[in-house]
Amino acid sequence: MTRYDYVRPHSLAEAHAMRAEIGDARFIAGGTDLMIRIRGGEVRPTALVSLRNIEDLAGVEVDGGARIGAATTIADVARHAGLLDRFPALVQAARRVGGPAIRNAGTVGGNLCNASPCADTALPLLVYGASLRIEGARGGREIPLEKLFKGPRATSLAPDEIVTHVILPAPSPKATAVFLKKGRVAMDLSVASVAVLLELDGETCRSARIAAGSVAPTPIRLPGAEACLAGKRLTDDVVAAACEAAMREVSPITDVRSTADYRRRIIGVYLKRAAYGLLGRVTP
Repeated sequence: MTRYDYVRPHSLAEAHAMRAEIGDARFIAGGTDLMIRIRGGEVRPTALVSLRNIEDLAGVEVDGGARIGAATTIADVARHAGLLDRFPALVQAARRVGGPAIRNAGTVGGNLCNASPCADTALPLLVYGASLRIEGARGGREIPLEKLFKGPRATSLAPDEIVTHVILPAPSPKATAVFLKKGRVAMDLSVASVAVLLELDGETCRSARIAAGSVAPTPIRLPGAEACLAGKRLTDDVVAAACEAAMREVSPITDVRSTADYRRRIIGVYLKRAAYGLLGRVTP
């Protein structure tokens, strides 16, 4: 049986002090992923420093853009009216994270810091251009979300750093976005997923941002597919070229949930479905 201390600070300063005093401690918010790894013996911290009682880390502010506390639960994101209005793809992704119990316990910061290739909220946050506010024991910094992911379960965070907020810039009035996820069954991890944001002027795409999950060691952007769409009228040939580019850009693996070939095909199918859906057309 794994044994560890569990402490609940009420401020960031207290959290950093507790971690420094204890030594080999891990920060934890919802714990939906970390507790599984502890029970499986994958990680063996001497203590857990809970962030759930730090009020500054929870809550959502929407004012053009948005500022989301890292300890905000996935359920709170999934039902937030302001986020649904300004960032609908993020709400769509939150609603696809596990079941109600997972969404009630899991947090936005945890979903990102777990650094899973299939992290659902990562994809819409990537296409919306999110950045992260990070506070360490010796100061803070802000980084684009894309710079967080280094590999499966690996991030650019130092051991003493805490993601405190996700910051979203105001989207363009002409931007429209969607999140699509393929799982084996309801509440499953994604076999493959995409988030697509298009800035449209009629049927001309001024800019495109595309992210994919479960098809590389980390959630990734697809710049080649984006370039196929940007600045062009979205004809069937243009969309088809973007889908082909997207399938070439991903590097999926075969595992217990799917084959690499099926994952690659899903990325093409879902990008096509997303593009036509955002244009208000029927997918051919």
